[in-house]
Amino acid sequence: MVILSLIYILLLVITALVGYTIVQIKLAGMNVKDFWTFIKAIQDLDILYKFSKKYEKMSPQEQIIFLTEAEKMFNAFDKVPKQIWEDEYDKYSQIVDAYKNVKMLRWSEVNS
Repeated sequence: MVILSLIYILLLVITALVGYTIVQIKLAGMNVKDFWTFIKAIQDLDILYKFSKKYEKMSPQEQIIFLTEAEKMFNAFDKVPKQIWEDEYDKYSQIVDAYKNVKMLRWSEVNS
C-alpha cells in the first residue's frame, strides 16, 4: 500500500512539473510544438556550424542540403524569443553568413 501511494505521489509530481513547463512555454508566447522544434534546431545548429566553416568546399548537392537545413533552423529560431537562444547567437550569425555566401555562389553559377 505504501508503494502504491508513493507511485501515485510521484505521478502527481511529474504531472505537475509537465503542466508547469507547458504553462511557462505558453507564457513565453510560444506553442509547445514550436518549442520542441527549437530544441531539435539547437541540436542541428552545431552540425550546421561545422558545415558553415567549409561552405566553399561543398559540392552542389551538399550546398542544397545545407541551404534547406539552414532554412528549417531559421524558421525554428524565428518562433522563439531571442532571449532564450542568445548564447548561441555567434554560431547562428556564422551560419547566416555562410547561408548568404552559398546562396550567392549558387546564384552566380546559375547566371554564368
